Amino acid sequence: MTHQLGTRADYREAQQKQRLPYEGPPAQTMSPILQDKRVSMGLNGDLYFSNVLAKDAHNDYSCNARFLFTHTIQQKNPFSLKVQTNHNLFQMKDDISPSRAEPYDETSYNATDPYGGRKLAESTPTFLSPSGSESSKMVLRDEQLLLECIAAGLPTPAIKWFKKGGDLPGRTKFENYNKTLKITNVSEEDAGEYVCMANSHLGSIRHSIFVQVKAAPYWLDKPANLVLAPDENGRLVCRANGNPKTNIQWLINGQPIDSSPHNPSRQVQGDTLIFRSVQIGSSAVYQCNASNEHGYLLANAFVSVLDMPPRMLAPKNQLIKVIQNNRTFLDCPFFGSPLPDLRWFKNGQGSGLDGGQYRVYVNGTLEIIRARMEDEGTYTCVASSMLGKAENQVRLEVKEPTRIIRAPEHQSAIRGSTVHLDCKVTSDPSLPVTVSWTKDDKPLHLGWRLKKNEQSLTIPNVNEGDEGTYSCSVRSEIDEDSASARLTVLEEASLHPSVSSALPPDRPDPPMDLDLSDPAARSVRLTWIPGNDHRSPITEFLVQFEEDRWESGRWQDLSSYPGDLNSVILQLNPFVNYQFRVIAFNSVGQSTPSRPSPRYKTSGAVPDAIPRGLRGWGSKKDNMEITWEPLLDLERNGPNMHYSVWWRRKDAGEEWRNVTTAGPKHVVHNTETYVPYEIKIQARNEFGQGPESNVVTGYSGEDNPSDAPTDLRVLKADSTKVNLHWRPVDLSSVQGEFKEYRLYYWRESSLVPGLLVSKEKKTKGFYSVVAEPSGVLSDLVPFSKYKMFMVVANSGLEGPPSNTVEITTKEGVPDAPKFFRINRRGFDTIHLQWDKPLEPNGLLIGYQLKYQTVNASRMGRHQLETFLPNVTEFSLRLPDRSTRYKFFLSALTQVGAGEVFAEESPHFTNEDNGTDSTGLVELTEASVDSAFSPTPPPLAPLPPTTIAPTTISTSTTTTSTTTAATTTTTEATTTTARPELVPTRRNDQNVLVAPRLEIWNLTVEPNSNYANVSWRHNFPAGSSEFVLEFTLDSDKSVNVVPVKQPPITVADLIAGAIYHLRVYSHELNSVSSKSITFKTKAAYIDQVDIATQGWFIGLMCAIALIILILLIVCFIKRSRGGKYPGGGCVTGFAKCLVRDKKDMALDAVDHKDQDGSFDYHSDEDNKPLQGSQTSLDGNVKESDDSLVDYGEGGDGQFNEDGSFIGQYTVKKDKDETEGNESSEATSPVNAIYSLA
Repeated sequence: MTHQLGTRADYREAQQKQRLPYEGPPAQTMSPILQDKRVSMGLNGDLYFSNVLAKDAHNDYSCNARFLFTHTIQQKNPFSLKVQTNHNLFQMKDDISPSRAEPYDETSYNATDPYGGRKLAESTPTFLSPSGSESSKMVLRDEQLLLECIAAGLPTPAIKWFKKGGDLPGRTKFENYNKTLKITNVSEEDAGEYVCMANSHLGSIRHSIFVQVKAAPYWLDKPANLVLAPDENGRLVCRANGNPKTNIQWLINGQPIDSSPHNPSRQVQGDTLIFRSVQIGSSAVYQCNASNEHGYLLANAFVSVLDMPPRMLAPKNQLIKVIQNNRTFLDCPFFGSPLPDLRWFKNGQGSGLDGGQYRVYVNGTLEIIRARMEDEGTYTCVASSMLGKAENQVRLEVKEPTRIIRAPEHQSAIRGSTVHLDCKVTSDPSLPVTVSWTKDDKPLHLGWRLKKNEQSLTIPNVNEGDEGTYSCSVRSEIDEDSASARLTVLEEASLHPSVSSALPPDRPDPPMDLDLSDPAARSVRLTWIPGNDHRSPITEFLVQFEEDRWESGRWQDLSSYPGDLNSVILQLNPFVNYQFRVIAFNSVGQSTPSRPSPRYKTSGAVPDAIPRGLRGWGSKKDNMEITWEPLLDLERNGPNMHYSVWWRRKDAGEEWRNVTTAGPKHVVHNTETYVPYEIKIQARNEFGQGPESNVVTGYSGEDNPSDAPTDLRVLKADSTKVNLHWRPVDLSSVQGEFKEYRLYYWRESSLVPGLLVSKEKKTKGFYSVVAEPSGVLSDLVPFSKYKMFMVVANSGLEGPPSNTVEITTKEGVPDAPKFFRINRRGFDTIHLQWDKPLEPNGLLIGYQLKYQTVNASRMGRHQLETFLPNVTEFSLRLPDRSTRYKFFLSALTQVGAGEVFAEESPHFTNEDNGTDSTGLVELTEASVDSAFSPTPPPLAPLPPTTIAPTTISTSTTTTSTTTAATTTTTEATTTTARPELVPTRRNDQNVLVAPRLEIWNLTVEPNSNYANVSWRHNFPAGSSEFVLEFTLDSDKSVNVVPVKQPPITVADLIAGAIYHLRVYSHELNSVSSKSITFKTKAAYIDQVDIATQGWFIGLMCAIALIILILLIVCFIKRSRGGKYPGGGCVTGFAKCLVRDKKDMALDAVDHKDQDGSFDYHSDEDNKPLQGSQTSLDGNVKESDDSLVDYGEGGDGQFNEDGSFIGQYTVKKDKDETEGNESSEATSPVNAIYSLA
């Protein structure tokens, strides 16, 4: 075969009856033909040359075909191709002699001059395959579509593909240098006209391929097995689709159903087989055959007619363990015919579980959306039918999750030191857990050196081999958790004498030597050299970019990369002139940015992005505004950015109308009122059009609704709500998007005489499109008269009003009293005052006061007082001054008691509050210990000082403080040198920062006019003073107070005020506590001076009078007895002797206390009064009347006979018992004595 140089050539084997893929030569001496844009093999196996070159001249072109089914390869006889130099075109055939042509000298081929140095005429593109201007292609659904266009011409034409009426499917791929279009999994949407265009600078040609998508049958609804009980109904559905339409045929046991015996319980209706009142014995296998000219589908369905009671298919009494707050499924497979009804119960009680956090599936599974601890228990599933029931139980246990609460942290360790990696775990106590460690994702071998316990891993004598990423994993039988940390091993300090091992880590140095390589249209490789990490490994690199087209000089984040990378490929946007810089991060902070890289400019391209926020809405009733968000600057991809907008009336069959604009809005005029439009948009620039957006629906403008709701009425009125009914409007009269029925209502008046009300209109919306709409209006005020009307509203406008309705609400319970105050009127009285409610909600019939005593957390018994409606105060007497009460006051109407106003009586005391004349409040050491726990470390004693506050505002508020620590005063004055702080200077700011000094745990205990303040700190003793900064919330005035050590009490605060407080170091202002907010207690009426009160003076006089009477009684008592046997002793000799002795002993004793006051009590006062019983059992101890106790010396012997004394003593007791009334009771002296 001979061809002219530079012309096209194609090889076609007309005699080949089966087109088979090209396999290449079987012999090793033959090499495959390299294909490119000029030379390619078609889908039919032909070899095409778009134009021939001198190098194409060969005499051994061979076509090899493989037969797939016979596993054989057939080779065609070799072909010879000669390239001519003076003939225009020769058709290549194996039987043509090239005697008429002048062959090209093959030995003169030069690769640098493929056309042999000849001036060849260029030619416009023409199609080698397919022929003509259009062709057709049929493909089956879900198969692969291959379309091919091969063109000839000089220079070699380029091939492009389009689809008329839309974009190419997303599954489209191009092969063979764009000559072949490939779409996998073809669907009906892929049908249409595809256009391939071959073009060069001389022109272009097109070829249209009309693709039809047919379909073999595929299932829409495949018949499934069916189990029926006797006399039950059922159906089998067999739905399939295809192109052309499928034909459905039913068979029973392999035979066409039409030829089977007639069965009255079975009926065929197209693709559905219906069963009615089936009977036992009619079980069978049914087949459905769906077919068309492209294939068929066959499905079997077993129809079983059974009569079987319910039974469970799962094991009995399963135990399910789940993690708290996880979704849980409890399975309960069951079977029965007829199909049983399944219900779930918990702990054998209550109704079935369904709804809320429970959901029951048709297969019997119970879903618990979020398992909680209270969901633990035994769950029972019960399947029941007319033939019986069956049940199964599942035990659910909810466990706490297994979590690592103290994870290992990234560490840097000096070689030879010891490292501890924490892994503290919390888990459910009933679940055993296993803790394991890995290093660099490989199991960690502990060996003899590493030590592991339950909460940590210890690595002693760290070396370079220990460096890596350590992961701690904890597993239980139902869950797991893990955490990782990086260990970096540093060199010993001795190896680098210039660097001290005590130096702390610092921020890294910036990366250096940024370099760009591997340039591409939308990417480039950036490489850098990391800087010094300063004893803390680099964990992250941040790449930033700056472009000079849109926001010149502004650096923006591009992407972040792990710290072990220093060369990355950056994904870029088209039409941007970039430069880059890199920032390094470690545990201390970030480095300064690196020096910028050289600039890298990407070429332009069509837009990739679709404008966001596309919507259509009407600003007037006859227009529609189409708006969108413009593309970002970096999304433009090129200059001359415009937007093409399309719109058309929805469901009206209109053609698309479009406009191209540079702005973010387009207004469509002369539209009808509120009609839907389909809208889409596309961005375009100088390089072409971007992708189209999805079609969205917009609406033209709205107008006022033309109709009003009718027959607005109230069917049921309560004290606070009413039920409303009305007749709806025709939705076409809304003239816009229906939003709601809007009710306007207002309070016309109150039925309480003399009560003025606000007539402000309120609205409430009701969304309802039913035929008989209704709604509930709540939050009404009881015992009031209301008026209301309704309108229909669209998105922005309202229609005319309905009829106006007037209603009256019923009486309700009243609101709380307007105020409720508690005042103190003396030590024994509390005075209560209140006022009537702002909204009585009815006719007041009185007030109800409940109160009870309060003692710490214990509450006393409720007591009740009721009052008439005109009573607004009440006084309550206190049993003692320390009693506190809690009061509950409510107003009453005929309906009942209203909202309760609760108050608690305050502490009314008159003790010294620790305030001295300076207004400072001092806390004792004991009070400090009880108020703040734990206490700060002991501090050196400070001399007592008065701290003058400094006010930084025009406020007149003054805050005073004093130290709360107990101080000791000594004669000698000593001066202690302060420990010197060693501040460090930050590199970026000229400020001093205290290393690791903190103030924390700032605590305030406020009272009405003072507050106890404490805090914790780690400053060395005496190294710093502190400043309290108070900010009054009402006027933002700031007060500062210098303080030496906590705790302190701040006095002269405003009662009931809100303060903001923080504490900071006087020397190091950067060290500060967190700011806290507190409120002082409300103030009460000042205490009166008790010493000037009349009742107090009277009480003191009464006490003095009682003391005087007691003194007189004591003197009478001492002088009324005589010496034995005188007549002054009427009760007996022994008794008189005893009393005489007693008197003498008492006279000799000085009864003054240590402080010099007189004690009016004696030992006699501890004995019973004369004439009273001595004991319950009537016995008297011998020592009670013994003279020995009262003797003046010696052995105390009495000279009389002891028996006489004993006899007399017994007689005396008897006489005293019998004659008490006749002797002592009649004596006036004894009467006074008994009274005393």
